[in-house]
Amino acid sequence: MPRDLALQCWLDRGILGFPGRVLTVVKKPLGYFHPVGISDLTLGPCEPEDLIDGIIFAANYLGSTQLLSERNPSKNIRMMQAQEAVSRVKRMQKAAKIKKKANSEGDAQTLTEVDLFISTQRIKVLNADTQETMMDHALRTISYIADIGNIVVLMARRRMPRSASQDCIETTPGAQEGKKQYKMICHVFESEDAQLIAQSIGQAFSVAYQEFLRANGINPEDLSQKEYSDIINTQEMYNDDLIHFSNSENCKELQLEKHKGEILGVVVVESGWGSILPTVILANMMNGGPAARSGKLSIGDQIMSINGTSLVGLPLATCQGIIKGLKNQTQVKLNIVSCPPVTTVLIKRPDLKYQLGFSVQNGIICSLMRGGIAERGGVRVGHRIIEINGQSVVATAHEKIVQALSNSVGEIHMKTMPAAMFRLLTGQETPLYI
Repeated sequence: MPRDLALQCWLDRGILGFPGRVLTVVKKPLGYFHPVGISDLTLGPCEPEDLIDGIIFAANYLGSTQLLSERNPSKNIRMMQAQEAVSRVKRMQKAAKIKKKANSEGDAQTLTEVDLFISTQRIKVLNADTQETMMDHALRTISYIADIGNIVVLMARRRMPRSASQDCIETTPGAQEGKKQYKMICHVFESEDAQLIAQSIGQAFSVAYQEFLRANGINPEDLSQKEYSDIINTQEMYNDDLIHFSNSENCKELQLEKHKGEILGVVVVESGWGSILPTVILANMMNGGPAARSGKLSIGDQIMSINGTSLVGLPLATCQGIIKGLKNQTQVKLNIVSCPPVTTVLIKRPDLKYQLGFSVQNGIICSLMRGGIAERGGVRVGHRIIEINGQSVVATAHEKIVQALSNSVGEIHMKTMPAAMFRLLTGQETPLYI
């Protein structure tokens, strides 16, 4: 694979099975706070080979909470967020203990002993007694790591519209009015190896990226991360969902009438990883069904909520289940954002030496480097490429699509749509209406 199109991104690897052996490391007592990103170093407390296989730490899981945060808070704000998360979790623990004591349930057990598994692919949390998986995060989903004494805080974020999140999540310390907000999910652990855990997770990012480059025939020493970062910082987000979604002309609240026992008559698909507001898209409507009958919906519309239940961030199967649950209702209230079925992408690539940061297989985008020029250009995982620089690639062979992308420089214009929607619209799949 050529260097400039090393597209099988390490940020989007598959699920890792739990390894059959436990590896040990030597603790180095250094404090650590790591804003997760790509580094050109693999130095750290662990041997890189150990992180590839995976290492395990003993810890106590204290709980989780959610905050709202700006996109790039300062280091001080990040530490305040971590401290706030710890305070909230401890308050929840105290309340649970008091409640159990009041119910004469004896001493409350507020700590759960866990095995914290860290590798270059995943972070898994397993119950130490039953080995049941409690959490399973791809490494790329961890945004920040902080250690505070014997406490470790793992933070993962997903940008949300402030209005959709504010009702149920408290604003984080330091957040300013009028700025875009992210929902920050914070998991809190207690361990005597807190500092080492934080260091090891940070090192795992570096090792994973180095391994990805080598696997694609790229010498990591040939890449300057600072130079690439400088290019990224000069580029604005293109096709920003939040701008489109915040325009009141695009947002609609609809009331649909239907008969009891009648399905809504729609097919929905995922908006694609890389969407700032992940939800489901209307991909097809059944002729004569309630959705089509209403005349209020169009292919490409993104459904934000149904009867007051938000679909933003929910798995596709969950959203489909909510829609199926409407069968016995006679009225359905939808909040939608009118969107065209085709997504416009604009990637700005100043030189061939900068990798695009996404992978494509048979015209379908299958992975995306978080924070790269492709994400800023509006590329979404799971989308089918329809057009590149004004030329249709619907019937173009995979090798020619790769060649067209790898040789493109300057402004790269693309049009894409969810692959599932493309297959439905072109008759490759039979719609299953719900």
